[in-house]
Amino acid sequence: MPDLSAHYRARRPSPIRRAQILALARPDRADLEIVNLAIGNVSLPLHPALRARLGALDHEGSPFAGGVVRYSPTAGTDEAARAFLRVLESAGAPTDGLGCVVTDGGSAAMELMLLGTLGPAGERPLLLLDPAYSNYNDFARRIGGRTVAVPRELGELSRYRLPDRAAIERVIERERPAALLVIPADNPTGQLLRHHELVELAQLAVAHDLWLVSDEAYRQLGYVAGAEASTIWRVTEEEAPGIRGRRIGIESASKVWNACGLRVGALLTDSPAFHAAAVAEYTANLCANVIGQWIFGALAHETEVSLRAWYDAQRDYYSRLMQETVVALRAAVPGLVVSEPEAALYSVLDLGGVVPSFDAERFVTFCAERGRVPLDGKDHTLLLAPMSGFFAGGGGSTQLRLAYVEGAETMRKVPRLLALLLDRFVRDR
Repeated sequence: MPDLSAHYRARRPSPIRRAQILALARPDRADLEIVNLAIGNVSLPLHPALRARLGALDHEGSPFAGGVVRYSPTAGTDEAARAFLRVLESAGAPTDGLGCVVTDGGSAAMELMLLGTLGPAGERPLLLLDPAYSNYNDFARRIGGRTVAVPRELGELSRYRLPDRAAIERVIERERPAALLVIPADNPTGQLLRHHELVELAQLAVAHDLWLVSDEAYRQLGYVAGAEASTIWRVTEEEAPGIRGRRIGIESASKVWNACGLRVGALLTDSPAFHAAAVAEYTANLCANVIGQWIFGALAHETEVSLRAWYDAQRDYYSRLMQETVVALRAAVPGLVVSEPEAALYSVLDLGGVVPSFDAERFVTFCAERGRVPLDGKDHTLLLAPMSGFFAGGGGSTQLRLAYVEGAETMRKVPRLLALLLDRFVRDR
């Protein structure tokens, strides 16, 4: 038989999908309640404007009435692009001069960004703040690039801190990265980067001639009272002279709009040259999902008042859910370290002080392949993501990422379920 490529031979499933793949292969899964918190697969309903279009795909006035579904231009429909810019404007950011390529989810935008910034054969890497969203490591490997990282630690008050400037500059000088990635409302740590921190990172990017890339999938999901939405697009030329023309943004319909399966995202940039080249590269994909573009395009017509009301409702829901869950987790598993999210949809759980020599990868595999405990009259298991897959520089062996994506009733089961599975895991070792 022909050989697989070296890339395929070395490939393992993403840490956010690995547990589900194992669980779906179980012979006993038909009578097992599987609670999947390994991936940010939001279970809330779509924004009402998107739902209205979803239900009217073949109605009069829809571009698909009559059953014809044609390609859009490569960069996307004008309406979908206006929707992404409208959403950014509602965060108080200017959008004049921004180029927009609508993509198949934020994932395709990430890959476009990497193709346009990293040097040949990984000569100039992408600089991450470790831990960082695992797909940046995976996509970099896919295109033959690489990532490097400055480590962050889970510090006092169960929150992450930005590394100091000197530590970041040491890595920049040693590794010569092409771009610096920030996730202002951070996945996986839940850290919220404040505006002054983004200004400092923008100044670093200018000083070292880097692209500044910002993944803003969770931009409006920040839970710090009085804090504005954090975005690189609010950093001014006066605050970071030379920043204009070197910024790239990753957008997504998945999280704030509860539209994970829609698979619509965008790449924004204030560099006309980067935008033109990204469009040229994306012509090989032809275009993004046109049905998804039309559904998401409904947001182009929403008022700022209605958008802000939606953000407030989303934040209120998640804030209460997270606070309740964090308290219950600590009570159910004494000694557990749980990060308290300031943003996004995730907590990091560290069990290094709970179980001697705890191995998060082994625990995730145990829960997915054979974990089974009775709870509320039915057998359950719990899927989480091992944090080791989120580190470019190594780490996270005792840590797990938990996504707050199931309904409130299911989330209330999670602390007891974790405690029961952990006890079974320890006894079976």
